[in-house]
Amino acid sequence: MIGILTGSLIISLLHAVIPNHWLPVVAIARKEGWSLAETLKITSISGFSHVISTVIIGILLGIIGNELADHLENFAHVIAPALLILLGLYFIRQHYKHHHFHLDKKEIEKKTKRSIITALVIAMFFSPCMEIEAYFLLAGAKGWYMMAIIAIMYSFITITGMLIWVRIVYKGLLKLNWHRWEHNAGIITGLTLILTGVVSFFIR
Repeated sequence: MIGILTGSLIISLLHAVIPNHWLPVVAIARKEGWSLAETLKITSISGFSHVISTVIIGILLGIIGNELADHLENFAHVIAPALLILLGLYFIRQHYKHHHFHLDKKEIEKKTKRSIITALVIAMFFSPCMEIEAYFLLAGAKGWYMMAIIAIMYSFITITGMLIWVRIVYKGLLKLNWHRWEHNAGIITGLTLILTGVVSFFIR
């Protein structure tokens, strides 16, 4: 249980920092001349859309995990940890292939503010955080309360983190090599999933 919560916490924090979801909002805001208040409001709306789709998929996977735990004796202790490890290896492999899912600001720039917001919301809804979904699957074996904890924690950290970073970057208070940070996040994500899988296997 501790391993699941710790792993999902790390993934949530990492996901809030990675700029591929919120940096395009800042770029568009500057181009369109939005105020900080407008930018934060739009970030909240698009972030909520992103969180909703992620949690919906997570709950469905959690239900599957719960059913599998009821029918497969070794699911929570062997199969689920193995899935986490395999998923972790997949993300590390994707890191070296340099394939990342991100919003392209050129694709979502439109003529009107309403169409920009609509494009952002749709793009965010259809780009759920797949890294956290494995934890919903594992949490399903523990019960609804564990899925609820992960859903609430992930949602709060993601939206809050997006708002904090948008405010910081909008005001130009911090300049980082965002591409490098996003690129290296794949390894951190993969290692976190693998470590959680190993811990879940040995702690029963």
